Amino acid sequence: MKSRSLAGNCGIGVFVIALVTVALAFGTPSWLVSDDRIRSARLDRLGLWSHCFRSLPDPLDQYQRRFFVGCRWVYDPFTTGYDRIRGYLLPGFMIATQFFFTLCLIGVLISTVLVLIFFLCCGPDQRRFLTLIKTIGYLMLGAGISGCIAVIVFASLGNTDGWMPDHPNNYLGWSFGLGVVGSVACIVTSALFLTEANIQAKKRKRFRESQARFEMDQESKA
Repeated sequence: MKSRSLAGNCGIGVFVIALVTVALAFGTPSWLVSDDRIRSARLDRLGLWSHCFRSLPDPLDQYQRRFFVGCRWVYDPFTTGYDRIRGYLLPGFMIATQFFFTLCLIGVLISTVLVLIFFLCCGPDQRRFLTLIKTIGYLMLGAGISGCIAVIVFASLGNTDGWMPDHPNNYLGWSFGLGVVGSVACIVTSALFLTEANIQAKKRKRFRESQARFEMDQESKA
């Protein structure tokens, strides 16, 4: 029996795309970016875990005596006053985006180990081969659904008026685009691995039937 079909080989290739794009989207700060042509823009760019401002006035200071400049981790404990505006930086939809995209990344990372086992170690003659393929398929399906929820929530609410300053001049950045590509790639990977599981199950069934016929022929000749 051939160890992998075309669906399995394609699944590995698409999985690599999903892994790279999801990891980059998770860690890079360009989900929402400001138009570079606007010199007076207060926002530079932001990601899931970091924000870069050119000159953001403290939204809690009505006299605007404090401004935040430069890039910071969203949970930065060292910058004076940054912890006080965390509720402004992380509204409910942003926390939901972080949560679901983190689930997506966790699913992809767990699948990475299983895909390596599928690619390097496991073959159709092993008892849990089908279970391994199905597990990868369902994990990637869950990761893809979580990623899609995250990007849909952010696309719907991340660039609306009333949150980040200079709303008309902001747009969804390349990190967000990678998140979309990664989420779709997760679902495609899931479909390919579940197809591979179906193909391998049929191959195993045909192999067992051929073995049974061979044994019956041998018994009849004896």
